[in-house]
Amino acid sequence: MSLSLSSGGLATTNPSSNVVASSNPSAPNQRTTRPIVTGTSVIGIVYKDGIMLAADTLCSYGSMAKYKDARRLKVINSGCVLGGGGEYSDFQAVCDLLERNSLENHCTSSDSLYQDDDDEGAPEIWSYLRAIMYNRRNKMNPLWNDLIIGGYDKVKKEPFLGLVDKIGTAYTDNILATGFGSYLAIPILREKWRPDLEEGEARALLEDCMRVLFYRDCRALNRIQIAKVEMADDGKALVSEPYEIETNWDSATFVDPKGGLEGDGGW
Repeated sequence: MSLSLSSGGLATTNPSSNVVASSNPSAPNQRTTRPIVTGTSVIGIVYKDGIMLAADTLCSYGSMAKYKDARRLKVINSGCVLGGGGEYSDFQAVCDLLERNSLENHCTSSDSLYQDDDDEGAPEIWSYLRAIMYNRRNKMNPLWNDLIIGGYDKVKKEPFLGLVDKIGTAYTDNILATGFGSYLAIPILREKWRPDLEEGEARALLEDCMRVLFYRDCRALNRIQIAKVEMADDGKALVSEPYEIETNWDSATFVDPKGGLEGDGGW
């Protein structure tokens, strides 16, 4: 048997076609052959007292800015947050899977033995998602997401930040980004990041990166969320309500006519 994110739970495999099918034999095969409604960059950094993630709230349908309140940061448990770029429905499926696993842990554990601090730490969730993404890739039915997992490492007693992409590639670092953030935000983070960043400095740095992405990425929005996990008390995960960052369009490259034309620069 193999893992599946379908509502039926475990999937069955057709030996003749090697295709993952639903547990309902009459249901058609369903695959994400290409992303349809997508979110863009997620950025994560480790700072002095924990980890912090940032993402905007826009999901695009092709080139159309379709949903402007699509929240792509989620608290998994008290010590872990998840951010996802790519196909939004696949991100929702990943979140549903993690919620079902958490509920199963609560329901199958003895009340006298189960404690809140028995929740999986961020490294365990990162490793689990790596296996899920690699499994789906091998079934030629990938979850079209790049995921950043941040939180508290209960074994090493330190912050944890890891990334998993849609084919199961996984790695950890002190600064991570998906989408266009890999090209536009990582250079800023490499220049300005340091291990002893205070919380306010970390937030300002992430806002600077999200501002640049809004200027330069056609699928980004200036309405963002910030998530963090504090190291105090073995982790405390929070996600902010969406808010708009300030932008400045007074730059000469935004104001002056383009191409030497008298007008808005259009042809």
